[in-house]
Order: sequence, then C-alpha cells, then structure tokens
Amino acid sequence: MDYDRLLSQQVRALQPSGIRRFFDIAAEMEHVISLGVGEPDFKTPFTIRQAGIHSLERGKTWYTANAGLPELKTEITNYLRRRFTLEYDPKKEVVVTVGGSEAIDLCIRALIDPGDEVLVPEPCFVAYAPIAQLTHARVVPIATKEEDEFRLTAKALREHITPRTKLLIFPYPNNPTGAVMGRKDLEEIAAVLRETNVCVLSDEIYAELTYGGEKHVSIASIDGMHERTVLVGGFSKAYAMTGWRLGYVCAPAPITKQMLKIHQYAIMCSPTTSQYAGIVALRECDEEIEKMAKEYDMRRRLCIDGFNRIGLHCFPARGTFYVFPSIRSTGMSSEEFCQKLLYAKQVAVVPGSAFGAAGEGYIRVSYSYSVNHLVTALARIEEFLNELRAGKHE
Repeated sequence: MDYDRLLSQQVRALQPSGIRRFFDIAAEMEHVISLGVGEPDFKTPFTIRQAGIHSLERGKTWYTANAGLPELKTEITNYLRRRFTLEYDPKKEVVVTVGGSEAIDLCIRALIDPGDEVLVPEPCFVAYAPIAQLTHARVVPIATKEEDEFRLTAKALREHITPRTKLLIFPYPNNPTGAVMGRKDLEEIAAVLRETNVCVLSDEIYAELTYGGEKHVSIASIDGMHERTVLVGGFSKAYAMTGWRLGYVCAPAPITKQMLKIHQYAIMCSPTTSQYAGIVALRECDEEIEKMAKEYDMRRRLCIDGFNRIGLHCFPARGTFYVFPSIRSTGMSSEEFCQKLLYAKQVAVVPGSAFGAAGEGYIRVSYSYSVNHLVTALARIEEFLNELRAGKHE
C-alpha cells in the first residue's frame, strides 16, 4: 500500500500534541515526576461514583436521546443559572457531549466553512487550531502578553477582525497560563463583538477553578453576548471526572440544531452511565467542588512562590490548575529547557511553545498533583537551575 497517497494530506499535516509527546517520553523513564498532564489527582467524589454504579445495577445501559438525558440537561441549565446567572432552554439549547473536547469540535464544524477565519488567542489549549484546520479554516493567532496578564485585550481583538472572521475562540480561565477575564475585561471585548457578526466559542471547562475571591463571569452573561456565544462546559476538571468523558455545549437553538446533527452521526449519544453520574454531580456536589478548589489554591500559591524563589519568574495565575513560569533567564528555548530538565532531573513539564508561538519562553506546570509531588519537583528544578548557572548543562 502507498500510504503517502492513501492518507489524508490535511490530517498528515497536523502536528501531534506537544503535551502528550513529553508525557509519552516520561512514561518510559523510571523515577519521573510528571507535572505535564492536566488531570486532577482527586478521585471522583463518592456520591457520583455511586450514582454511576447504581445506574449499572438497575440495567440502565441503553442509548439515551441523542442530545442527552432530559433530566441531565435540566440539571445543567439549573447549575448554570445557580452559579453563573445564565439561562438556557434544556430542550433546545443544550447538547450533552463526550467531554468538552467533542463540544469544541461540534461548535467549530457547525459554524466554519473553508476559508473562514477563526481567531485564536495564544497561548491556549492545543486542540483549537488543529480542529479548525480540519474544516479548512484560516486560523489567525492573537498573541496575549504577560504584561496584560495574558488576557485578550479589546485593542488586539479589533486589530485582527476582518470581513472573513467567523469565530473567536475564547479560552478563559486559560490553559496554560491560568489567566482569567474579569467583568470589565469582558464588557470591553463584548463592545467590539457587538459591532460584528462574529460568534464566540467560550471554553469554560475551568469555570469553577478561580481563586483570590474573583468568581468566574461567563461572557455569555454580558449584554448582547448570549445570542452569539457557544458555551462549552464539562465535568472533567471540576468534578475530577476525566475518564467519564462527559461534557456539554449550550448555545442558541439555531446553532445547537446543527451541532446535534453532527453529534448524531459521529457519536450517537454520550455514555449513559456517565450521564446518570452527571445528574448527581450537578445536583449534590457543589461542596465537593469548593473542597477541591481550596486545595488547588493552596498548591497554586506553593508553586508560584516556589518558582519565584528559585529564580523563574512566575505570573500569578488566578484560575485553572496551571502555572506558567518564564524560563527566559536561562537563555534556552522552552523545548530545550524541558528536554534537558527531563533527562537531567526526571521532571516532566510542557514547553510553552506547545501552546502557540506566544508561549515561547515559558513552561506549563500542572499543580493537579500532591503537595509532596510538587515540593520534590521544585527541589529538582532548583538543582537543575543551580547546575545550569554552574555551566554543567551547556
């Protein structure tokens, strides 16, 4: 077989995830401390696990409606109203998905035609640009800067909008930087968008994980934005349910109608067991979210203080469970720093360049790990830096 001719040129051109590449290398090494993958170290709360088990014991293993269990969709809308003052019709404006990742894919495929422009603030989650490229879109990166606390500014947004702009990816709270957008920031962004026909994909998978007293505000709650916002949410981060593969997308009915068609043909429905567990998560587990968020906040401060102490300036992230320290003082590229650190000290972190060109000069460190794990990793990184300064790793 001539696989070069057989395989899709569009898919072959995609670059593998920079996150997974370092994780895969680390998995084959001994005694590695990995701070690379954004997965909670907490177990899924007991009541959620019990709900999933109980659904299996009752034999609830059949397909659900394509858009999801009506009871789950109702609980999603109740939750969004309770926490973020958002209103959605559970019958027409909610689709339950296989994680937030499918929700992102559905939104992009439902909106984008070849040649449309998709604005992507960077640094950002690695999946947005490749999914857009598969629709033959033109991906337009917008560099965010540490001096702006890695927030998208209205000025930068306005400068990048053209007549072909169809969609703005809005990834806040932000992976990898931990940046958040406050209400004032959102109002300035909304003022620009209200003058256009641009839609917003608001990836709010980390909405529950913000710190320092600043609660998440959804851009969909800003005046004039509900009608042009596709909100992506899920259970993986807030409820420590990564393996359950459960998410959702909320949007105006004309958009969800088209997303549901793609979902019907590609997926059929989300896992039934996970959907029953999700009902209990939304209905009963607000306190569990707060407990985990409190623990993450303690780890966040430990990491920020630790990196600043050892000489790697660290932006004071206020959301997610990542910090984004600068490694520019070492004179290395992000890729070089991460490779040398991995082989010299068996600590795996992710190069900032994996999240777009604007991430060069930084590394992403996940603190979704135990305190002992983090303290040991920081000690090894400090050793590595001291050896660098002594010229050992030249």
